[in-house]
Amino acid sequence: MRMLINVPETVVADALRGMAAAHPELTVDVENRVIVRRDAPVAGQVALISGGGSGHEPLHGGFVGPGMLSAACPGEVFTSPVPDQMARAAAAVDSGAGVLFIVKNYTGDVLNFDMAAELAEDEGIQVAKVLVNDDVAVTDSLYTAGRRGTGATLFVEKIAGAAAAEGQPLERVEAIGRQVNENARSFGVALSACTTPSKGSPTFDLPDGELELGIGIHGEPGRERRAMMTSGEIADFAVHAILEDMPPHKPVLVLVNGMGATPLLELYGFNAEVQRLLTDLGVTVARTLVGNYVTSLDMAGASVTLCQVDEELLRLWDAPVKTPGLRWGM
Repeated sequence: MRMLINVPETVVADALRGMAAAHPELTVDVENRVIVRRDAPVAGQVALISGGGSGHEPLHGGFVGPGMLSAACPGEVFTSPVPDQMARAAAAVDSGAGVLFIVKNYTGDVLNFDMAAELAEDEGIQVAKVLVNDDVAVTDSLYTAGRRGTGATLFVEKIAGAAAAEGQPLERVEAIGRQVNENARSFGVALSACTTPSKGSPTFDLPDGELELGIGIHGEPGRERRAMMTSGEIADFAVHAILEDMPPHKPVLVLVNGMGATPLLELYGFNAEVQRLLTDLGVTVARTLVGNYVTSLDMAGASVTLCQVDEELLRLWDAPVKTPGLRWGM
């Protein structure tokens, strides 16, 4: 097993210590696994909290900061954080304006965030939730009932975070988060499986010369295996899978996301094919983001996320943000 780690048992704690050293603008509680923006709670602002298994970096801890998340709760690799983590985070960031939980649709995350909401409400904290379920590839997968939450999580966290930064009330921030999720769809492709530190071997067998269409972000295989395809052919498959589920009638945000081991050289080339297809299909692109943002450890591959936006959502997307993993306008 060739990994830049000490031992599998301390991977998450070691990463959190390194994150704390690199980002003094964050408060990183290594023992309790909570990452909080150092200026929290921010008076008059709704607080946003998300989390999930580690291995998807920069999601979620890399998106903590002004204009995005107030706190994030990392679990063990590909394992949901526990309710006490989210309740502790809620207590740390609530200013009295309420807390919005942003939850990817995986069974463990959903159950634990529900329990955390009950704990927080028992302490007098007002809690709302947005469930992200944007993946069009499969339904009722190994990890979830219904569609999986994938790349649209970034759009929800950024746009709802901007609304919160403006001082919009909890009900409105929640509604905006739900609107983003409802208008977003994703599709992912793997060129290799990922390797978890605890297992030390690929999570599924993918022979040379083949790829997996419709993968999730936890190393689970997709809905179809084919012989290796060109970048253009993969883009064609992914974009059509999304548009068949969501024919756009508004401009779209485009996220071309690497799964962790795909270099930018390839991602930009893949983006060129995605953009060509969207242009040919008459889809207006408002903004594009390319890079490794919602990853699956060392998996090679990419995902495409499209999100329809109106003027308000686009304005909130463009609003300033300053986090370790995403920043502009500050």
